[in-house]
Amino acid sequence: MDRFEAMSLLLTVVEKGSLSAAGRTLRMPVATLSRRISDLEARIGARLLVRTTRRLSLTDAGLAYVAAARRIVDLVEEAEREAAGEFTTPKGELVLTAPVLFGRLHVLPVVTEFLALFPQIDVRLVLADRNLPLVDDHVDMAVRIGRLPDSTMVATRIGAMRTVVCASPALLAAHGVPAVPEDLERLPCVAFDAIPLPGWGFRRPGSGTPVELSIRPRLTVSTAEAAAAAAIADVGATRLLHYQVADAVAAGGLRLVLEDFEPEPAPVHLVHAARGQMPLKMRAFLDFAAPRLRAALAGIGRTG
Repeated sequence: MDRFEAMSLLLTVVEKGSLSAAGRTLRMPVATLSRRISDLEARIGARLLVRTTRRLSLTDAGLAYVAAARRIVDLVEEAEREAAGEFTTPKGELVLTAPVLFGRLHVLPVVTEFLALFPQIDVRLVLADRNLPLVDDHVDMAVRIGRLPDSTMVATRIGAMRTVVCASPALLAAHGVPAVPEDLERLPCVAFDAIPLPGWGFRRPGSGTPVELSIRPRLTVSTAEAAAAAAIADVGATRLLHYQVADAVAAGGLRLVLEDFEPEPAPVHLVHAARGQMPLKMRAFLDFAAPRLRAALAGIGRTG
């Protein structure tokens, strides 16, 4: 039995939460995977997993073994990267993730420039409006918009992002321009369901007192682009991150309102997992991307 392979299989099972999910990821029959884990348990002489029809959990021995196995696998992967030259020459695959629209508008142009300068680096850019787990999904670096939870991640701040309310000029002409957040109650609204309902948050100018306004949307959509398109089509006012409507505002299709009542801008960071020595491919991208993304965010801030 290859103990290192067995450790890797066990880590995948734990990361994916079930044998079936791990089997799909590894393209391995569940029966084979289950047998490999059982062989590992027999070799160790301890049960590592408790398996039921609905869930999988670790025993106390399993918790300790998985923590040790993860350290060992990380050390081996780092040694392999060093042997392959990742610590002496920028090379290899770099996996990045970012929100869908921000990634398409602002990260992709940076990536294309980066690829032209570093021919030995390949990039896989994963665009998703959910925060992918970096370690579990083997992601090297991510763009995160919003306050970061306490973690072992290393964060490089690249700017801040406003949360704005906007509407089409025609809608505002028909219903009036809101002067205070409460005026939105007389306007139809479009909600982007990634921004939690029922409340839209604001701050009173001067005092900074928070204002939570209950919104009953006429339309709820699942993407920011759809919310912006609906607002441009006079369906209602919408509340989005500034970059999601900056082009429409610049073109005159949407108009920002209630700017004095906006909440504190959300910080934007490039984050990566903490590890000993950073591979040069990551250092090269961080040094290249951070100033360009700062400039892009500053440009958005001047829009509207």
